[in-house]
Parts: sequence; C-alpha cells; structure tokens
Amino acid sequence: MNQVPRGDQLPVSEPQTNAKPLLPRDEATERLRRVHRAATEVRRGIPVILEGAEPLVILAAEAAGPRGLAELAALSAGPPVLLLAPVRAAAVLHRPVEQGAPAVALRLASELLAAEPLRALADPTMEQLLLDEPEQVAVPALAPAALLLAKLARLLPAALAAPAIPDAKAEAARLGLSAVAADEVLGYPAAAAAGLRQVASARVPLEGASDSRVVAFRTEGSAIEHLAIVVGHPEKADAPLVRVHSECFTGDLLGSLRCDCGPQLRGAIARMAAEGAGVLLYLSQEGRNIGLVNKLRAYTLQDRGLDTLDANRALGWGADERNFLIAATMLEALGVTRIRLLTNNPDKITALAACGIEVVGREAHAFAPNGVNDQYLATKAERFGHLLD
Repeated sequence: MNQVPRGDQLPVSEPQTNAKPLLPRDEATERLRRVHRAATEVRRGIPVILEGAEPLVILAAEAAGPRGLAELAALSAGPPVLLLAPVRAAAVLHRPVEQGAPAVALRLASELLAAEPLRALADPTMEQLLLDEPEQVAVPALAPAALLLAKLARLLPAALAAPAIPDAKAEAARLGLSAVAADEVLGYPAAAAAGLRQVASARVPLEGASDSRVVAFRTEGSAIEHLAIVVGHPEKADAPLVRVHSECFTGDLLGSLRCDCGPQLRGAIARMAAEGAGVLLYLSQEGRNIGLVNKLRAYTLQDRGLDTLDANRALGWGADERNFLIAATMLEALGVTRIRLLTNNPDKITALAACGIEVVGREAHAFAPNGVNDQYLATKAERFGHLLD
C-alpha cells in the first residue's frame, strides 16, 4: 500500500529551465542542513534516525503524538526507553541518581507511552505523575546526541529512544523521515559558528545613538539570525566597547522587572554612543540559550522556590547553554578582535578569549535591583560569579 505523504512532503512543481544543475553543496553545509532538518522534525513530533555505531530512532517526549509514536514503533527493533537529564530523572524517580552521567534511561510501563504522560515526565511544571518505580536501564551510547537534538529543537531535553531496525534508514526514507549522524549533531555548535555569514546590513539610527547600523548574520539553512548593533566605526578603534547580549523578549521588549536585561541593553547602547563607537551583539540565545518557552517554564519553577540556576537544571538544561563561538565569529567578521568587554560575567571574558578574541579589559555594567529582581541578581552574584559591586 502506498504511503500518503505528509502535507509538507507534497511535491512542488519546479519551473523547467535549461540551466546547468547546481554543483554539489559543500559537505560542511550539507551536515548543517541535515542537523537543521532533523531538529525541525523532532520539534514537530516526527521520529528521526540517529546514526552511529548503535543507531537509534528517537522522538522528543514533549512533542510525541499518536502518529509519531506509531512511526517510532515501526522503526524500532526493541522497546523504547525515556532519556532524561539526571536532575529531571531524580525528580521523576524520587531518589538520587548519578549526576555526572550524560543521561538516565528509564523503561516505562506501556500506559505511559502516550502523549500526555510523556509530556508530564519531561516537564517539571506539570503535575507530577505517581509512578511505580520505572526500570533504570543502560544508557544508549548515542544518548548525548539525542538530548542535544531535542535542545536544538528548543524542546525539553527528554526523548524516547529505541534501537533502530537494521534497514531503518531505508525504511525512514520510504516513510519520508530523516536520518542524521550523531557526530554531526554533537559537532553542530562549532559548525554553526563556522558557517555564520553576514546576510544584511542597514543604517538604523537609534534613540541616543543616531550613528548606528544593524548587521544580520545567519548560518545557511537555519532560520536563526543573530544581530550586531554597530555604533560608529568600532573597527577603527584600538579596543572598542563590546557587549555580548542574549536576546530577552520579556526584558528587552516587554520591560519585565524579573531581570536586568532591558536596562543592560539600553545602557550599553548609551555607553557606546557616548564613546562614539562600539558593538552590541544581540544573540538569538534567549534564556542563556534555552529558548523563550523554556525560560517561561523556568520562571514558573522560580515562583515555586527555585533560583535561576536550579530552575534551568530542573528542566534538564545546563546552567548556561550559550554558544560564544557565535559571538567571536561575528566580531571577526566585523573586523573587531581586540575589545573592552562590557559585562559583569567573568565567564564571558574567558569564553571569548578561548575563541580568539583579545579582551584587554572589563567594563562594569551593573544596575541596581528594582524590588522584583533582587533575588535574581543575588543568584547571579552568588552562583554564577557575576561581579555586581
């Protein structure tokens, strides 16, 4: 029986031309495209074949639905396990687990292999299920890549994983599903930075900084775009001011009082305008790169008593998931490799230096608490080591 294609797989008519066929794409670009496609399909609740020594078929727990679960079963050579970050697994099991492990694998009862139970197991903001003790089993070798792919999809790092049938890649292709090598997923952060290209630039006078322009960067095949707000001509300065600023929808746009991001953004532009030059890198790495939805979940956990760091970990993310190679690549493209960094975070200095940027000094960038973000700022100082004095 012929498979009915998904809506996004319906053929698209191409105009007929006499043009020569395109040359094969650079292999690095092809690898990026495979990871991008896999992350997109994971986000949509579609299984993906993860290739390696012991191939897996994986499905994001948060996005699992009846069709995705059926496709997972069709490609699986054995029962699936639920892969969770150790902190989340400890909460599910109600007991300690080894925190140094890349993941914990749990064998679930059949009644839990459904959309709502899987979401509840993945998401600590949902009502906790009362479980019989799940069987903790050996972690598949490709588990780190499976959880990273869920993170790249901006989902909670929780995935169903099963050993793939011997001809899984061919069967997946027949079903219109995709496959990606685990090594390509694990190498994605560095590859995405290396593949970053400037795609647009325009003069954008800002309030208080009229001599400014915005430069947009994108990695080919990705919808993620990073921006550089360039004030004056920093490339002509010996060591211009630079701020590496992760986007914050709630703080930058809505004026949220939960953080200090809005004042830091506007304050940095004002400082650069006063000096006559500077670069503010506006990175698409919301919530220390966990994404807006997950940041809102972290806020829910903070309202229940966790601090910023513990809330991120409870969701299965690290304390800081940002990719500073992106920032270094953008600065190099702008001709700015010797800088004074506008930051309270010593880790940013270390990260940029490790990426080849010469940081000749740190410029403090602290703002007073507002009565709402007092604990947030205290956590930055006490647990992240920010210099707020």
